[in-house]
Amino acid sequence: MRGTIALIGFGEAGSTFARAAAWGSQAAAFDKAAARRAVIDELGVTSCDGAAQALSGAALVLSLVPADQALNVARECAGLIAPEALFCDMNSVAPGTKREAASAFAEAGKRYVDVAVMAPVNPAHMAVPLNISGPDAAEAESLVREAGFTRTAVVGDAIGRASAIKLVRSVMVKGVEALTAEMMLAAHAEGVADAVLASLDASEKTNSWPERADYNLDRMLIHGRRRAAEMAEAAQMLRDLGIDPLMTNNTVARQQALGDLAIEPLPQGFTAKLAAITAISKGES
Repeated sequence: MRGTIALIGFGEAGSTFARAAAWGSQAAAFDKAAARRAVIDELGVTSCDGAAQALSGAALVLSLVPADQALNVARECAGLIAPEALFCDMNSVAPGTKREAASAFAEAGKRYVDVAVMAPVNPAHMAVPLNISGPDAAEAESLVREAGFTRTAVVGDAIGRASAIKLVRSVMVKGVEALTAEMMLAAHAEGVADAVLASLDASEKTNSWPERADYNLDRMLIHGRRRAAEMAEAAQMLRDLGIDPLMTNNTVARQQALGDLAIEPLPQGFTAKLAAITAISKGES
């Protein structure tokens, strides 16, 4: 690849990609969290003191920061990135947020691409599906595939389209997780969890409901804070469309509440997870 790969943000996604693709010194990374410098060094990636240093000489920039930081990071990078480089905004934010970020790049004469990560990065790693949109989407797809990503799709030339597909889907996916938690907490409190799950199993056999309930609780307890930030963006998208995000607002609250519990180590099985949630809620631990 001509130039380097710059990673702005080196959390779960950035570190997973760098490790799986073995980018090493081909990549440069900047993360505001000093604690992540050790991981950057461990993977042989060039550790940078600021975004400007990471972006210097980069042909491909991957922005992988928390949703509430994505717009400010994009605005900062718009003034620093080389005109020929491609800034791939891979953050889970509303389509309107991505269009606002793209405007900053357009004003600076720089290039911005909307990229939506359509599944958890673990365990998919470089096979995680990526939807890509924007005027430079085709070139961006070529570069991300050259960087090692194997499941990519150009979904249009409009900034915001890739994110719209992701966040509309997320209204269902994250909403089902939140509804599962509410259902299971009530079933657990009434002592009817097994009967409720058996009833659901009788009507749907794709995955057993005990497995689904455990998985959904697992996702929320581990990633609830990040998912809440994403769903806040989904709520903003709905408001932008003139839709009152009643369920989505409450999905934000439920994801945030479970993520804030910060239960470690995570219990195995839905019964143990529910018991831990209940104990903390009652102030027993």
